[in-house]
Amino acid sequence: MNQNMVLGVIQMKVSVNKDESLEKALRNIEYLAEKGANVIVLPEMFNCPYETVLFKDYAEKEGGRTYSLMQKSAKDNGVYLIAGTIPEIEGDKLYNTAFVFDPEGNLVGKHRKIHLFDIDIRNGQYFMESEVLTPGNQVTVIKTPFGKIGIAICYDVRFPELARLMGDQGAKLLVYPASFNMTTGPAHWELLLRSRALDQQAFVVGCAPARDYESGYISYGNSMIVNPWGEIIGRLQDEEGYLMGEIDMEELEEIRDQLPTIQHIRRDLYELKNLSVRPLTKID
Repeated sequence: MNQNMVLGVIQMKVSVNKDESLEKALRNIEYLAEKGANVIVLPEMFNCPYETVLFKDYAEKEGGRTYSLMQKSAKDNGVYLIAGTIPEIEGDKLYNTAFVFDPEGNLVGKHRKIHLFDIDIRNGQYFMESEVLTPGNQVTVIKTPFGKIGIAICYDVRFPELARLMGDQGAKLLVYPASFNMTTGPAHWELLLRSRALDQQAFVVGCAPARDYESGYISYGNSMIVNPWGEIIGRLQDEEGYLMGEIDMEELEEIRDQLPTIQHIRRDLYELKNLSVRPLTKID
């Protein structure tokens, strides 16, 4: 296995103009590829303001314009591209979907957000994704020459069961395109990313949009990379920018050897069933 994954994480503002957002994403991908990144991550809803009332207007089918541009960018730049998420339409349903492309432009992964963000915080955030979105039902792990990567989306990070399922499939890097808000972000974002890194003994990436105070939904930003010891090894604040660095899988194996918590899981007492073979049932 090639240990030299060079990871690039893009934190960008999202415009109400889809063309502007797509052009910005393409420029950033090209820039990071030129600097040596071979795995690049975009944030959640990078082509659409994060407002449920807008998802249908910005939605595209698989194979649509955003998909095609990201596919071409992955191939042109020779990178694995975890293309954030977009609102995806299929039939009469909308999904919050991440598409993943390899350096030849092949689709190698597709994750539809499993856990929908429905919250009503007293004196804080109210948001109901389930009013417009349908949940996915697949655990998503892709194979790369650098090792397996698990893909999940934003609110999915709150569920260690999903992270464990990705870990059980061999994922050593967990990537969460996300857009935590100014209520839950300061309280929980760092804590959750570090917790998933610790309980799975994996590298964890949270990739968010940059903060835009003129937006109807204000992202907390603070994209970060956490190592398997739970240490933050790269972090942005609220501004546009990027993180880039080498992910050392040998470090991961050393940590797992010294603190073998995964080996100590009591599988004789408890187990998780894979969601990919047990579809969720919608309750009306």
